[in-house]
Amino acid sequence: MSEQPDPDSKTEDATEKKIFDTIEKGQTAFSREAAVFASLCGILVVSGFLVVPNAIGLVQMLAQIMDTPGEWNIVHGPDVFQILGPIGLQSAIFILPVVGVFMLFGIASSVAQNLPQISLERISPDLSRISPKAGFKRIFGLSGQVEFAKSIAKLLAVGCVAAIVLRSESQALIDSVFVDPGSIPARTLAISIKLISALTIGVGIIVAADIVWVRIKWYRDLRMTRQEIKDEMKESEGDPIVKSRLRSLAISRARKRMMASVPRATLVIANPTHYAIALRYVSGESGAPVVLAKGKDLIALKIRELAEKNGIPVVEDKALARSMFDAVAVDQLIPAAFYKAVAGLIHILRTEGQEGLRRRKANDIASFSAD
Repeated sequence: MSEQPDPDSKTEDATEKKIFDTIEKGQTAFSREAAVFASLCGILVVSGFLVVPNAIGLVQMLAQIMDTPGEWNIVHGPDVFQILGPIGLQSAIFILPVVGVFMLFGIASSVAQNLPQISLERISPDLSRISPKAGFKRIFGLSGQVEFAKSIAKLLAVGCVAAIVLRSESQALIDSVFVDPGSIPARTLAISIKLISALTIGVGIIVAADIVWVRIKWYRDLRMTRQEIKDEMKESEGDPIVKSRLRSLAISRARKRMMASVPRATLVIANPTHYAIALRYVSGESGAPVVLAKGKDLIALKIRELAEKNGIPVVEDKALARSMFDAVAVDQLIPAAFYKAVAGLIHILRTEGQEGLRRRKANDIASFSAD
């Protein structure tokens, strides 16, 4: 068995291939606390809409049965079901929505963190999972200590919140026993909802910290040694499938970053659906307009969509957009040949606003020449 690299020697960030392969194996950053928090939110939501009316119906049914004991006619075994049947049905109506929403919100939380996928490696037998040494390290290592600290934090949060809520409401509940016994169920439900709300806030703070910790730990565990990176590069150099996969991942990430910068643009030059170039110019920030994003066809439409959504002017100039598209690069200054045309657009935008751009064609602003 080959020895695992010393964690201290893993100084390099994980490569795209390492991250992709790890996700393919089903080893993703996952916070169990988020599922608990989502379930509490679900219970809180369903309590206000379903639990209260259903609980009131159940209490009224039980009160009616207890108030009329003379109407009970239990002679044979099946007679019991005539009484317990409606109670069971009303209890199911009371409990099932809570359980269903609890599960639904928990599943939604898991899906929101990571898309579900089937990984044979995760379900295949692995003797290292039952290794005493690995188990000892898992319990007494840094991860085990963090899990223990989270458990203590949750216990303290739940205990403190419950104590504060119950202390503030206990006297009113005791008084209702002597003053208005009929209000006890409604008051108990109100206290329960208040308690769940307070617990949700407390657990939410823990969950926020846990999600950050889980992500940091996941990326830290994926770190590689320099030798591992060299070995991976040697293995990947001759594999066209790996190259294609890494290239598509890199393009996808670059495209997402590019689209995220469109709302920062000063204007978008389009042609009118085939090409789109998002430019940003702020005096003192750069010597010339910077290309934030560019794209053809569907990507061009997406850039225009984002620009219009964020109130960024879109100027339609076929010649300028077509000529600029081949000559500019994302995150780079535009070439000097386009200064005059783009400067004219920005000048009109600043002096006359978007209405000025709509009234005048870009070709009338400056005599543009790509030469």
